[in-house]
Amino acid sequence: MCCAFLAPAQDRTALEPVKTSITVVENITAETPANVTTLDTAAIRETPGVNLDDRLRDVPGFTLFRRTSSLVAHPTTQGISLRGIGSSGASRTLVLWDGIPANDPFGGWVYWTRFIPLDTGRIEISRGAATSVFGDRAMSGSIGLFSRPQERRHLTGEFVAGNRDSQDATLGFSQVWQGLSLSGTGRALRTDGYFIVPEQLRGAVDRRASLRFVTGDVRVARYSGWGNLYLKLDALAEDRQNGTALTHNSTSLGDVSLRYERAFAHDSVSLVGFHTREAFRSTFSSVSADRNTERLTFQQTVPAQATGGAAYWGHSESAWNLTAGADIQRASGTSTDRLIPTGFRIGGGSQLQHGLFAQANAKLGPARFFGGLRHSFTGQGGTFLSPSGGVSIERGRLRVRGSAYRAFRAPTLNELFRTFRAGNAETRANPDLLPETLSGQEAGADWTAEGYSLRVTAYRYSLHDLITNVTLSSTPAGIIRQRANAAAALSRGVEAQVERRLGNFSGELKYLFADSRYATGLRVAQIPKHQGSAQVVYSRNGATASLGVRTSAYQFDDDLNQFRLPGYAVVELLARQRVAASLSLEFAMDNALGRQFYTAFTPTPNIGQPRLWRVGVIWDGAL
Repeated sequence: MCCAFLAPAQDRTALEPVKTSITVVENITAETPANVTTLDTAAIRETPGVNLDDRLRDVPGFTLFRRTSSLVAHPTTQGISLRGIGSSGASRTLVLWDGIPANDPFGGWVYWTRFIPLDTGRIEISRGAATSVFGDRAMSGSIGLFSRPQERRHLTGEFVAGNRDSQDATLGFSQVWQGLSLSGTGRALRTDGYFIVPEQLRGAVDRRASLRFVTGDVRVARYSGWGNLYLKLDALAEDRQNGTALTHNSTSLGDVSLRYERAFAHDSVSLVGFHTREAFRSTFSSVSADRNTERLTFQQTVPAQATGGAAYWGHSESAWNLTAGADIQRASGTSTDRLIPTGFRIGGGSQLQHGLFAQANAKLGPARFFGGLRHSFTGQGGTFLSPSGGVSIERGRLRVRGSAYRAFRAPTLNELFRTFRAGNAETRANPDLLPETLSGQEAGADWTAEGYSLRVTAYRYSLHDLITNVTLSSTPAGIIRQRANAAAALSRGVEAQVERRLGNFSGELKYLFADSRYATGLRVAQIPKHQGSAQVVYSRNGATASLGVRTSAYQFDDDLNQFRLPGYAVVELLARQRVAASLSLEFAMDNALGRQFYTAFTPTPNIGQPRLWRVGVIWDGAL
């Protein structure tokens, strides 16, 4: 459940230079005036967390819907928000895994159990839509996940056990021959989880929210003079208990992707294609006020699939660069509900999206100018034009940047056609939803000295037709909501990050201020005004220890600002010791002080993870 990578010794006092580009696929990058955060292998391993989403919470503005962890969260709440513009479970952030979209084709959320931390080599996080390369679902930014490079005769293995009857096992290998490489990694996890309702409110129907899953991927690469060809297959099977006797969900998912790339003197080309199939099943219930009786209300089955591809061309000169291409994706799915005691409810459809884009930059003295344009078909019979422009100026250790852009997010098939329940709150679909749109401006500065860095960004987002869950009625017995395009909203904020490295110690402070409000003055649901984190890491001679604190101010759970979720802070610990060249031992603890914090009102209060600890042994080296 917590991974370590026995990386070679490195200079911990040297900071990486400011990253000024976004990796689209491994051989195609796009220069940008945005704030791009890169987490290398060491940074990923130094942060405690079971899955990758838990580790990314230290990034300012990264949140899942309702503060929940993918360890117990219903999959439909695992969408990502950056910079405080997410008010529902659908992602407003595009996730790419080795260049392939990883957002669910039906609902836009992300299955974080697909990604194996031990097999993740690099993560790039770009906030804002400062590049026109990406289209739908990149309204608040993009996250690129990249697998570890394949190595000759390499074996990785991990076994971790912890409280709540948790076991987590990972096994991987890679081999490189002349012109060919092969790798595969698998992971299996089971945990009894924890109660998501406070102890004083629990009744006979309450159960621990548990998780069991198996996931894995295989990668094959063929290298030749005419280009490189990459084949990847991955699969996931997970089963979750959702906190009561009658509610549970399961998912089976498979994906195959193919990528071709070739580099020339000043040009690079890449072609990618993918196909995803999944089956999602879930049950929903109504619980009595005393939580001692429960009635099954409906059983839901959602098969979905997606097929897509993209073509990229990159051209590089000493004073200017250009990235251009086209992409397409067709997604389809149907939600079938068997109502209890009798009846059926069926909703579904398909969505075809495609676009053309170009992003260029040119250097003039200390300044670099950026410009991009994207023309997208939204999948609902309309089109959207996404221009972007900006400038950055570098003087020695200082980089000043600014940009402006437009972006959109089309409603997902889930929002259009699928009804769901969370506790006694029912949220209905809306087939008449319109795309969300965003006009954004941001300005910032990056300063890097020896062993020290500071990044500050101020932004302003004007949002229109924001899709949120609008309350139709609210009583102690239940809440009825429906997805709708809410009134216009305005989000303004400042994010800051300070990093310092001194000898064997390194430390980081990260903060986000986000004031997101509807035109009516009410706060946008699920968005705290203040989020922050701090971490101190000690590393020497194969020993690593880290102490982190993550905090969030209060936020509202609903559009009417009736249900206030108080702020909270949690402490995280990690200690790792290398005991042999390829072997290490590790101990990690999340929420070390056992603080109770609230994640939702449905209308019953839900709580987040309690104290979780685990110990593990990790092998990472040659066969």
